[in-house]
Amino acid sequence: MENRLELLKSMVALDPGNAFARYGLAMEYSNTGQLEQAAAAFRELIGVNPNYPYAYFHGGQTLEKLGRRDEARDLYREGILAAGRAGDTHARSEIEAALIALG
Repeated sequence: MENRLELLKSMVALDPGNAFARYGLAMEYSNTGQLEQAAAAFRELIGVNPNYPYAYFHGGQTLEKLGRRDEARDLYREGILAAGRAGDTHARSEIEAALIALG
């Protein structure tokens, strides 16, 4: 798994604007339990591409796992707007459901 992480880091280093590589890196951090790094990577992805709705969805889930519920709630709200900008109704509905479940 470490090789995968290193590969994704190098892809981001070579092309910092590559949202797909950044998303993969954030997800790999999350999948390997490196939640603080994942949360930071999702934020960096949003900085590069603010219209990438699943960065908000998975970033919010990561913040929830870290116990940072208020931050997760804010990120979900931002994600609903991002999904609207991207015209992604499916992502919007998933993010709305996560926000409702969070309470």
